[in-house]
This record gives sequence, structure tokens and C-alpha cells, in this order.
Amino acid sequence: MEEVDNILIHALRQVGTDIGEDTGSIREFTSELIVEAAVRCIRVIDPGLGGTLPTSLPPGMSARFRVGMSLAQACQDVGYKGEIGYQTFLYSNEPEIRSLLMFLVEKLPREPAETSDQPTGKSVVLQRAVAAAVRAQLAVPWLPPHCRLPTHGDTQVHRFHSQPLSLPHGAKGSEQRLRDVKDYQRDLLPPVTAQPSHRASVVASILEQHTAELSAAQEWDSEWKSQGLLSRLTPQEYRCRKVTRLRKRIEEQLRSASGPTSESAFGAPSSTPDLCELLQAFRSSAPSDDILNKGTHFTHTQKFSFTPEAAPPSSTPVTLQSEGDVQLRQQDELKGLQQQVQQLSSQIEQLEADMKNMSVTSTQVLDELKQRQLGNSEREERMQVKKKTIDLLPDADNNLLQLQAVVEASTKRVVSLASQWEKHRAPLIDEHRRLREICSTQELESTRKLSEIKSLHNKIRVSTEEAKSKEEIYKQLVTELESLPQDASRSAYTQRILEIVTNIKKQKEEITKILSDTKELQKEINSLTGKLDRTFAVTDELVFKDAKKDESVRKSYKYLAALHENCNHLIQTIEDTGTILREIRDLEEQIETEHGNKTVANLERILDDYKAIRQENSALAAKVREG
Repeated sequence: MEEVDNILIHALRQVGTDIGEDTGSIREFTSELIVEAAVRCIRVIDPGLGGTLPTSLPPGMSARFRVGMSLAQACQDVGYKGEIGYQTFLYSNEPEIRSLLMFLVEKLPREPAETSDQPTGKSVVLQRAVAAAVRAQLAVPWLPPHCRLPTHGDTQVHRFHSQPLSLPHGAKGSEQRLRDVKDYQRDLLPPVTAQPSHRASVVASILEQHTAELSAAQEWDSEWKSQGLLSRLTPQEYRCRKVTRLRKRIEEQLRSASGPTSESAFGAPSSTPDLCELLQAFRSSAPSDDILNKGTHFTHTQKFSFTPEAAPPSSTPVTLQSEGDVQLRQQDELKGLQQQVQQLSSQIEQLEADMKNMSVTSTQVLDELKQRQLGNSEREERMQVKKKTIDLLPDADNNLLQLQAVVEASTKRVVSLASQWEKHRAPLIDEHRRLREICSTQELESTRKLSEIKSLHNKIRVSTEEAKSKEEIYKQLVTELESLPQDASRSAYTQRILEIVTNIKKQKEEITKILSDTKELQKEINSLTGKLDRTFAVTDELVFKDAKKDESVRKSYKYLAALHENCNHLIQTIEDTGTILREIRDLEEQIETEHGNKTVANLERILDDYKAIRQENSALAAKVREG
């Protein structure tokens, strides 16, 4: 138990118990030290429960009993299942105290030294502060220099403004194109930090680019797992088919947006010309050339400022216009231009409405034309049939005979073709059935493989999550290991545990050897006892036969019976002696146990405590009488 006591004493010192250096066993613990150790452990396990318990015994006996009862109740509250009471602390028993302290030390959290309220020295406090600071810095995620806030000076807050970035990606194509792309990326493409217009937009642009690429990759992964696998195509084929569908859809949208462009029934062009052409025609047919040729305020200013004026007649003096007159004239021109723009917009809206009406009428005309063309084609077919019939009427008999001959020949040909088809049909049907079976088996196989792929994806996802959780647990355990006190040598504890295991193995071997020896002795004793009984029975029978005839043999028979009885008494005496020795040994062990339990000392202490309680009671009674 020496190793166990050393481990317990070291753990109790870690939680703040004041244990002397000369104390090396639980047997040397006093009642005050036991109470302090238990209270320290309970305060670390449950601070709310142990905060009300004192770490030392009061001088009064009644108060000591109350402290012992409250401490026993606290131990039961934290989960101790053994027998415990005030006597466990006041009248200590070594096995009970050892089991209680072992339970409390096992219930301690991983870092009892940090939760203890007792300082253990300036160096230890400094080490704990440094470890806490390093742990806090390791817990903070790493940030690039552009994302870190300045530690000194005013903190500048920038708006999250992202700009498109050009990143070097792998290109496809001919060798010349690849070489050109590499030359551009190496010589002309600026670095990522220099592409945004403002330095504050670098981080936002990079995050936006990364988020877009990550979301695109996730969308492609989910789409491929949900739809791509079911299409039974490779990723490249699936992308090509998707691009083709997208191009077709864009073309259809453009066709539907452009409107009908076919020619009318009479060869005239469509009644829905392009809007740009209509606007150009409207501009060319405008009554005044100044309607759409009006410039801006800047152009007017330039005209007024830099346009050379015609030379006035010599009789009229040149007058300079003031700036106010120029502004008034420009405002009048601006109002006129706004009115003209409004008129043009109304005319454009009216033209658009006319275009819509004309497109509707053109579609109606085209539909009507198609219907009439269908009706004309049917009438032409009927007319051709009637014409051929009329041509055949003059020579009807010969034509009927020829028609019958043609029908018979066609019938014979149909019969021969049917027989030939039957010959070809049977192997084709068999081949079709065989191919259908192969296709069905391939579909089943592909379905099975698809389900296996999905199950593998699920297993991969579950394994990834388990790996992440185990990695987090590993990191947590590593941090806990680093935070544990390093003053206790793990190798020393391991060596002690191995020595204890070796001693236990040796004791088990010795016990097994003793048990085997005892069994062999018992077998030998049983065999000798049986042999003795058989020998006595045979001897008794032989001597008894001769005792009937001879008087001396009769005396020998009596001596033989007396010898057998004395041997039985002797054997019984030896067995009783062994039983008594075993009882003596058990009693000695009980006496040693009682000596270890300090029964006599505890009884003396109980008597002293009883006398002290009687004195306290008499003193209290005297005070009550005086009062």
C-alpha cells in the first residue's frame, strides 16, 4: 500500500492540503488532516457544496460532531456509496480513510491545481499564467496580416467592397495558346494584391473569390451526386451535355424575343422591322433637321464660344452678348429639346403599339395562309386521282385485267416477303430478347453499383466526421496532457505499478502452489485413511477367525481393537489441533486488524470526548440555572 499512499498524498498536495514532508502513509494522518483533505477535494469537485465546510475541526466536541456529520453527508452527495459517518473522520480507520480518499481523488477534475484556492508559490503561479496566455493565443484562429486589426493607433474600419480578380488557372488548347497564356500570367498579369483599386478591398475580393469557387464546387458536387450519377455519364460528358442544353435554351430565348421574321404570303417583307431601323427612318423623315441634331449644354457653349460668326455689315456695330443672355437662350433651347424628346418618346410608344398589332395580324395571316396551303394540297391530290381515273375509263376492261394482274403479283410478292420476313424475324426476336436481358442485367448492375457508390459516399462522410471528432478529442487530450502538472514522473508511477503487478503475480503463484500442495496432501491423507481402514478390516477378519480357537489370539484381537481406537483418537486430536491453530491464526490477524484500526485508542478518545461533552453539558446547565 506504500505506492498507493504516495500517489494519494501527491494528489492531495496538488489540491492544496498541507501535508508534511515526513508524512509517508495514510496511517499517519490525524483527524484534522483527514478533514482538511476531504474538504479540499470536495471544494474542487463541487465548489458550491464544499464552500460551506470548514477545513479544520472546531474546539468544541458538539461542533466537531456536527462538522463530521455534514462532511459525511457531503461525501454521500458527491457519490460515495460506502459506509460513512462522523466516526469516519473523528475516530479514523485506515482502510475506510484510504478507500474514501481514493474515491475523492478519482472524482477530481483534470486540472485540480488550477481550481484550488490555495497558492503554491510565485513560480507556480507564474507558470500557470504563462500557460493560460499561451493556451488563449493558441485557441485564437490564425488570420492573414491584411485581416488583423492594428494594435496601436486608431482602428480604421473599411467597407466590405469586393472587385473581380484574375487568378492564374490551368488553360486548355494548343501548345501555342498554352504558351501565350503562361507568358501573359508571368509577364503581364499583376499580383492579386495589386489588382483591386484600393488596398482595403484586397481581403474582401479574395474572400469573395474563394466563396464563389467554394460554392460552385459544392453545387457541382451535390448536382453530380444527385443527377450526374443517375445519367451514367462521365463528368466531362455531363458538362458538355449541360453546356449544349444551355446554348439551345439561349437560342430559343433569342428567337422568341426577336419575333417573327418570315416573309408574308405575297412575297412582301415582314411587317415587324427592327426598332433601330424604324428610329433611323423616323429621324430621316423628320420635318426639321434640328430636331435630333441638338447638342448638349457643353456643345452649345462651344458653338457660342468658338463658332465663327458672319461678318456684319460695316454700317452695323458689333455687339457682344452677355452671359445671362446665353444662359437664357440655352434654357429655352433645353426646354424645346425636352418637349421634342417627349414627343419622340410618345411617337416611339405609338410605333411600338403599332408594331405589336402588325405582328399579331401577320401571325394571323401566316396561320390562314398555312391552312389554305393545306387545303390546296388536298384538293390537288383529289384532282390527280380523278384525272388518272378519267384517263383509264376509255379502255376499262384491259385496265381491269392489268390491275388484277398487278394485284395478284403484289399479293404473291407480299406472301413471299412475309415468308422471308418470318425467316429473318425469329433470329432477330431471339437477339432482341438476349439484348434486353443483357440490358436489364446491366441496369441492375449499374443500379447496384450506384447504390454502393452512394453507400460509400455516406461511409466516407461518416468516416470524415468521425475523423474530425476524433481529431478534436485528440487535440483536447493533448491540451489536457500539457496542462497536467509535470513534476510527478510518469515513469516512476509506471515502474511502481509494474512492480505491484509482479508482486501480485508472485503471490498468486505461491498461493496456487500452496493450494496444489494442500490438495496433494489431502489426497494422500485420504488414500492412507482408506488403506488403513481396509487393512484393519482384513486384519480384524483374520484375527477374529483365529480368536475363536486360541485364547492368546483372542488377547491379540483385543489389543488390535484398542490400537485402532487409540489411532483414531490420535488422528482426531491432530485434526483438532490443526483447526485450533487456524483459529489462533485468524484471531491473531483480527487482533492485528483491530490494532491497525486503533480500537483501543479510539475507545479512549471516545471516553475523553464523552467526558468533555458531559463537562460542556454541566457548564451549560449551570449557566441555565444562573440565568
